[in-house]
Amino acid sequence: MSTEVQIHERLPLTQAVPLGLQHVFAMFGATVLVPFLTGLSPSVALLSSGIGTIIFLLLTKSRVPAYLGSSFAYIAALTLFVHDQHNPSAAMGGALAVGIVYVIIFLLMAAFGTRWIHKIVPPIVAGPVVAIIGLSLTPVAVGMAAGNWPIAAFTLTVAALLSVYAKGFLKIIPILVAIVAGYIVASIMGIVDFKPLYASFHQLFLFPVKLGSDFQLPSLDKLAILAMAPLALVTIIEDLGHMIVLGNITHSDPIENPGFQRVLLGNGLATVVASFLGGPPVTTYGENIGVLAVTRVFSTFNIWIAAILAIIFSMFNPLQAAIMSIPTAVMGGVTILLFGMIGTTGLRTLLEAKVDFSDTKNLIIASVIFALGIGLPEHGVAWATVVGIALNLVLKGQPEPVKTSSPGKHGNAKGK
Repeated sequence: MSTEVQIHERLPLTQAVPLGLQHVFAMFGATVLVPFLTGLSPSVALLSSGIGTIIFLLLTKSRVPAYLGSSFAYIAALTLFVHDQHNPSAAMGGALAVGIVYVIIFLLMAAFGTRWIHKIVPPIVAGPVVAIIGLSLTPVAVGMAAGNWPIAAFTLTVAALLSVYAKGFLKIIPILVAIVAGYIVASIMGIVDFKPLYASFHQLFLFPVKLGSDFQLPSLDKLAILAMAPLALVTIIEDLGHMIVLGNITHSDPIENPGFQRVLLGNGLATVVASFLGGPPVTTYGENIGVLAVTRVFSTFNIWIAAILAIIFSMFNPLQAAIMSIPTAVMGGVTILLFGMIGTTGLRTLLEAKVDFSDTKNLIIASVIFALGIGLPEHGVAWATVVGIALNLVLKGQPEPVKTSSPGKHGNAKGK
């Protein structure tokens, strides 16, 4: 087996299904956490992510191996309208507005092109932005691991050892194997709660009886639209960062091919569909990008399988309960590796571009991006990206040294 599986390649189903399941494990916790925090249905959120990912893959011509899950950017607004005001229809109206903003930006980019993106996001901006996408998520991973450090350390060790020393198929499913191994050890230690899993067998299928009752059609509430629509600009910038990461990892350029405008259209229409199902807005997931970085298997066919599995899991209660029973420390162990890999990918971008840090401009841009991206508690990546782009446009680089003639060889300069 080659060391990398490219975007267009397809592995046999016996290998592709476990690889797709690995992506499901990576995104599951975050995708269902958003509805838990906001009062929406976890099953509908899972269904929305699967359908949304399929829409995204179709519109990007299966050239962007990204999974779409519940976005954290809208938690506060969703909580206000769903949990506090008990008005989920208004929240879905806000989600619909988010999708429409995406579509509007798509139309603008389709008209004016995307080549300008690379001009305003050179390696000195892209590298630190990619790094902070991973590094800003590491506190979440560490917080999950802190629930039981021995279990987290064991899971992380298994994933690391398999990634480096495993041969054949095991080398490309280290995350899946590590999660299973961590789950088994956690079960032996008695820290897995099997009660919800047993209870789930009393109601095997969530659709159409339970799942159907959770659907919420959007209503056009002005306050919800004003609260959520502007946040689309934040997640659009984060999507740009994710596409830069994907390009670096997969040796491709999704911003140009299939085009960032297609990425936005896919994400926007996926969010529109989610709003009619009763799910939160969706966005590309760093967790799954981390899986690509670790496994070096970039095939979008595996993302298709992950999306189909997510739809199945959303309707079959025991499967969903089984994944939800995985201790957070187990997931913390693997996410430390996944997010850390994204961070080091950004540093690799700077090294490969041979960015000159003796240039004060470069030093300032990188420093400010790192400080804001890691330091800001809300939308740090988006703000750091905007400020980094602005600094790159405003500041002038270090001038080239002036070449002077040597008097010893060429005589007096005035006589020339």
